[in-house]
Parts: sequence; structure tokens; C-alpha cells
Amino acid sequence: MADMEVVDRVKSWLSWSWTWYLWALWLFLVVLLIYLLRTPLRVYENMNIVAMFLNTLTPKFYVALTGTSSLISGLILIFEWWYFRKYGTSFIEQVSLNHLGPWLGGVENNNNGNNNTNNSQNNNQQSVPECKVWRNPLNLLRGAEYNRYTWVTGKEPLTYYDMNLSAQDHQTFFTCDTDHSRPTDESVMQRAWRERNPQARIKAAHEALEKDPECATAYILLAEEEATTILETERLFKQALKVGEANYKKSQSTQHLGAHYEAIHRRDTNVCVYVRRRLAMCARKLGRVKEAVKMMRDLMKEFPMMSVLNIHENLIEALLELQAYADVQAVLAKYDDISLPKSATICYTAALLKARAVADKSFPFASCRFSPEIASKRGLSTAEMNAVEAIHRAVEFNPHVPKYLLETKSLILPPEHLLKRGDSEAIAYAFFHLPHWKRVDGALNLLHCTWEGTFRMIPYPLEKGHLFYPYPSCTESADRELLPAFHEVSVYPKKELPFFILFTAGLCSVTALLALLTHQFPEPMGLVAKTFLNTITSPFNFLVEKLEGVLPSNLWHQLTRL
Repeated sequence: MADMEVVDRVKSWLSWSWTWYLWALWLFLVVLLIYLLRTPLRVYENMNIVAMFLNTLTPKFYVALTGTSSLISGLILIFEWWYFRKYGTSFIEQVSLNHLGPWLGGVENNNNGNNNTNNSQNNNQQSVPECKVWRNPLNLLRGAEYNRYTWVTGKEPLTYYDMNLSAQDHQTFFTCDTDHSRPTDESVMQRAWRERNPQARIKAAHEALEKDPECATAYILLAEEEATTILETERLFKQALKVGEANYKKSQSTQHLGAHYEAIHRRDTNVCVYVRRRLAMCARKLGRVKEAVKMMRDLMKEFPMMSVLNIHENLIEALLELQAYADVQAVLAKYDDISLPKSATICYTAALLKARAVADKSFPFASCRFSPEIASKRGLSTAEMNAVEAIHRAVEFNPHVPKYLLETKSLILPPEHLLKRGDSEAIAYAFFHLPHWKRVDGALNLLHCTWEGTFRMIPYPLEKGHLFYPYPSCTESADRELLPAFHEVSVYPKKELPFFILFTAGLCSVTALLALLTHQFPEPMGLVAKTFLNTITSPFNFLVEKLEGVLPSNLWHQLTRL
């Protein structure tokens, strides 16, 4: 295998060098042909005419020329900057790679390179995680929360991409392949989940209830989108739970009769779990936190396999509201495992508990407020070292969260879906957990003093991580689709400005300066321009003189006689 790789590299190098050799040879032949045909082409006469034309130009022409160049380059700079801020890449660079690259042999090189990198790519596919979008376990209610925000501000907090993912989730949770035997769910509710217009969905849900008053999914849709208060939402969810539990008990007794009944039971289970989780969230929003905690614990105990909803994150947030830190630690001990997927809630809650140990007066060697100056003099205590390590671990997992917790970046309503380690997850976490960090005395101060030190531990460039996988490069594009347009997406790592933005900025500045100097000092700038042109053309004139000394003067006539 090693010998084959060496042979392939040698072949690719030879093909590359031969390609550039042919280009150089072609350019040399073109220059030589122009020189040989200088007499019939009247090259010297044309050059003299151009020189006379340039000498007759007034300084106003140069002012107009440089000013126009500055204006055009400035417009290109503005467009490039807008395109970079919106899409994270340079427009000129993208066009060059996509359209000019194949002309310059980029496709062939890529094809050759693919043969060498297939093995390494196959090995890395198992280790590098993809950017998967997850459902937000703490997502808000559309009617009672998202729509109220729209009524007050006139802004849409949810994107079409986010709502489309929710529609797909609802179709997966609340429908099954056997719904064609139930005309209410098939003809009405399945159409309702696919509708883009909220009013059409609500109308379809009411139509389904008219046909079948025991349609649990219709109550779910009305509770999510039509109800304008949490109390009204809770009332509709209780009606959905009453119907859903009855359907669940019926299907539970018949699930072993075949795949048809098993699919119905799976759908009824999803409905029952979803409604009970939403009722627990309503109780949490209405201040009945202990009741919400009990409902979540019962739900996790009765349906331990329903991990897709991440109910433990709802439980952690409710326990933090009760300041039941021992119970929170018990939940973390179960879910903060190396074999389980991590989240910002898991990592940052662990850091919060470690920071609380630093600020706890009953803890030995702890102080109420962490100070880097004092810590550097006396050294870090064990509790402070554990807290700093936990903060570094959390920041490496999601580096966007500290800006929201420290309130240096404004929060928005969290989306219905999030991207782990992305800006959307940071917003969803900080939106609900910022009060818990403020409640722990000194926790935000410790975070403020230590979180930036994480980036000194992460290798750069981000080819490998320190405690987690390398930070994925696809988070920015996915977050831009999940988050509304009025929010400035947080990007990590910070992208360097593309070359063409720097080039157009320099070109615009230089041409604008030349236009100003030419307008203010026309004669000196004219002399400078002539000197510059003479300096540029002097090597060419020297080369022409040497060629005339080597080649005979009547070479063209001798060639025409052949």
C-alpha cells in the first residue's frame, strides 16, 4: 500500500509539473511569435501611438480613472463583506473554486486525490460526528409564547426550516401506517400536521374534533397553537391526556396481535408520553414546580426507553429551580456518562455545581467570590481547580454559552430544534438556566474569570479536540437555518477575513488616495506616473534590445522566402 501511494504521488506530481511546463512553453511561443511579427503587426508604431496618447492626457483623466476605480472596488468590497457576513465565505473565492477551478485542472486533481484519501476518509467517518439537529426538550408553546412575542414585536421567532422539522416530528410521533383505517386521523389530522398555515392547521383540528370528539392529537394541536395562555393550554392537554390514556390502555391489550396493532400501540404511547411531558412543563411554568418534578420522575420511571424526548433535561431545570442540588447531582451521575451523548445542559450544570462548591462558605478553603489575583498568589484550592476544569470542559463542548450567561450577547426566544455545540443550543440553555447561575453567588464571576482560558487548551487549527471530538465546521450554516434572520449568529472559531475582502479594501484605499493626490497635486503625480511606467517597461525594452542583438534583423523576410 505504501509503494502504491508513492507511485500515485509521483504520477500526480509529474502530471502537475507537465501541465505547468506546457503552459510556460505556450506562453513563450506566443511572446516569440509576437516578436517575430512585430514588423507586419506594427508593434512599435502602435506602442508609440499609445505613448503619445498617454502623454496628451490631462490630470483630470487620471483623477476620473482613479476615482472610478476606487468607487468600483468600494462597491465590490461592500458586496463581499455583506456576502461574507451572510454566508460565511467570499463570493469571488466561491465562484473561482466552482467555475474556474475545473478549467485549471482542479477536477482532475481532486479525482486523483480522492484515490489517496478514500481510506483516511473511511476511517474518520466513524469518529467524526455529523451535525445532527435535535428537538429542543424545553421548547416553548407556539400559541401561548411564540405568538405572543410576534404580536408584541412584529418579528417571527421561528424559521420555516425549524417549523418544518416540527411538522415532521409530529407526523412521526402522532401518526402510523395503519391510520388509513381511521378516517379522522388520516383525512384530517395528517393533513393538519402538513399544513403550513397555522389557521389552516387549527381549522383542521376543530374539524377532526367534530368528526371524532375523542381525537387526542387534535387536542394536542389546539393546545400547542390555538391556546393563548398557559392555563388554557393545560386544560386542552388534560383533555388530550384523558383521551390518550384511554386509547393507550385499549391498544396495550391488543399490541401482541400483530404488526397492525403494535403500530397503533406505539403511536398511542408517543401521544401519552408527549402530553404528560407537556403537562409537566405547564406545571413548571405556572409555578407548581414540585408537581412538575413528580410528573417528570413518574414519566421517566414508567417509560425509561423514551430517551428521544430528553426528559431528564426538563427534570434538571426544575430541580435547579427548587435548589435541590443533591438531586441534580444524582441525575447528572446517571446521565453524564461517557457512553451517553452530551449536551450543554449536562456540561454546564456540572460546572454550576462545581462553582457552587467554590462559593459555599461551609466548604473549606472556599471564599464567597473568586479572584484571579488572590488565586495566583495562594494557588487554586481543590474545589477551585475542579470548578475551573468543569468550566473548561463545558466551554469546549459549547463555546457560545458564556456570552449569553454573562449577558454580553442579547438572548432571543429559543428555537424548537437545536444543534448540539451550536449557537441554537447555547440560546436554549441560557434562556432557561441564566436565573440558576445568578442564584448561585459567585458562579458567574468564576465563569467570567476562567472561561476564555479554555481556548488555550484546544489545539489550533481545530484538527482534534481536547476532551471532546473536534468542533464541527457545519454548525454555522445549520444555526443560520434554525435561528431567525434578526439574530446575529455566534460563530466559532472566528473566521479570518477572506483574501479578496482584504484585497478589495486595499485596492479601494489606494485608488482613493491616488485620486485625491492627483486632484491636489496634478503635475508631481503626472511625473510619478510617467516614472512608474518607465520603470515597468524598462525590463521589456531591455529584453527586446537583447533579442534584436541576437536575432538577425531580416529574419522575417527569410522566413517568408521559405
